[in-house]
Amino acid sequence: MKPQTVREMPDAFIILFFVVMFAAIATHFIPAGFFEVTINPHTNKSELVAGSFQFASQYQGVPLFAEHGEIGFLNFAFEGMVSGDKWGSSIGVMMFIIITGGAFGIIMQTQAIDNGILALIAKTQKFELAFIPILFVLFSAGGAIFGMGEEAIAFCIVLLPLMRAIGYNGIVTVLVTYVATQIGFAASWMNPFSVAIAQGIADLPLMSGLQFRVVMWCIFTLVGVVFTMRYAKQVKHNSGLLDDHLDGHLTIHSDTDSSAENTLKANITLTDILILTTFALGIVWVIWGVIARGYYIPELASQFFTLGCLVGIIAIFSGRLKVNAVADAFKKGAMELLPAAMIVGMAKGIVIILGGDQANTPSVLNTLLYYTGLFLGDLPKTISAVCMYLFQSVFNFFIASGSGQAALTMPIMAPLSDILGLPRQIAVLAFQLGDGLTNIIIPTSAALIGCLGVAKVDWFVWAKFIWRFMLLLAVISISFIVIAVSINLS
Repeated sequence: MKPQTVREMPDAFIILFFVVMFAAIATHFIPAGFFEVTINPHTNKSELVAGSFQFASQYQGVPLFAEHGEIGFLNFAFEGMVSGDKWGSSIGVMMFIIITGGAFGIIMQTQAIDNGILALIAKTQKFELAFIPILFVLFSAGGAIFGMGEEAIAFCIVLLPLMRAIGYNGIVTVLVTYVATQIGFAASWMNPFSVAIAQGIADLPLMSGLQFRVVMWCIFTLVGVVFTMRYAKQVKHNSGLLDDHLDGHLTIHSDTDSSAENTLKANITLTDILILTTFALGIVWVIWGVIARGYYIPELASQFFTLGCLVGIIAIFSGRLKVNAVADAFKKGAMELLPAAMIVGMAKGIVIILGGDQANTPSVLNTLLYYTGLFLGDLPKTISAVCMYLFQSVFNFFIASGSGQAALTMPIMAPLSDILGLPRQIAVLAFQLGDGLTNIIIPTSAALIGCLGVAKVDWFVWAKFIWRFMLLLAVISISFIVIAVSINLS
């Protein structure tokens, strides 16, 4: 018997490398073009002149390697990472991701958020009608506010024995933790690792469209709560569903149950309250700064850094963490998001290889946008917007990182929306819904596979269970995109 080989999806960096290679080859076959640009006196922003596209008379494809600061295929990584400035893509976005990741590393290392959630679980587990909705809303808010995702794996470990004891199964555990975070992630109004980056690349004010997205988050979360409670009720009344997702029966050892119960009985401390209060006030400060003061990426990064410092000071003086432990937590948090930051920079290299993102400068990207616009331009605006959403949903299978997908697709989707006569906010909306919701089912999501592994749910069983819910979420997503187009969301 030959050992069975497990086929793995290529790493995001490998996919990215071949995308850049394809882009470099394309520059030798696709002519470069440009548009005429005018300044709108009312908005003071540049706009494309309709029907002004023309091909450049002289253009050569990119070489394999370039000298003296010119652009070549093998220069894409460095050139992409050093492009832009502190106000946006790519160096500004990269540093924003790293600093914000370090700040959240400190916050998560204090375990105050974990303890707060566990304390809430301990107080609500006896009230089963409120237990699942409260947990779902809490994890959804975590996904919306600070991009919670991978953290759901740890909570699956803690919650699974409790869920089994109450009468639920592993699927319910994954629903109230990971699925809730991804619904919040997709419908977020301020997620610093998704919406904020996409809006920054699209040259939109951060948190613009906030009211629309808050309503969207409420509806998506409500739908998730209802779906989860209905399934949980079925599990409760049909003991066969408890183990239908396993190859055999899940055995919960008594020491595991005891450990989980003891953990849940731990009381929240004064330090936890101080840290959670500081965190909540910090989020209020961030929202106020963006709305009232027009804060952008530099201020936003500094705000999160300040929040991390304050939490670190509280942890030090309370004895929760030592000084060096705070520094280590910052470095660890930044290190965990370094790959995402690098993808952002290297993804910018694709745009540079294609000639840049300036509409009035000859580039292959402008040519691709022009012909794509011709294809979609014959369709109604609403259909074009839906096509953008479907594209983002499919693309997320290959690049499951929210910040990475934003860096790869928004430089194309934002100007494409201009060509189609759609507000750039629609492009961001299509991105966030397509990116976040498909994380619930795609096998390339490490966080999903981690949660399913903890809950001992096979991915194929999960896909068979969740696909109807995914269709429902897709219908709701398309409905919101239609509404956004009809009200000209900007």
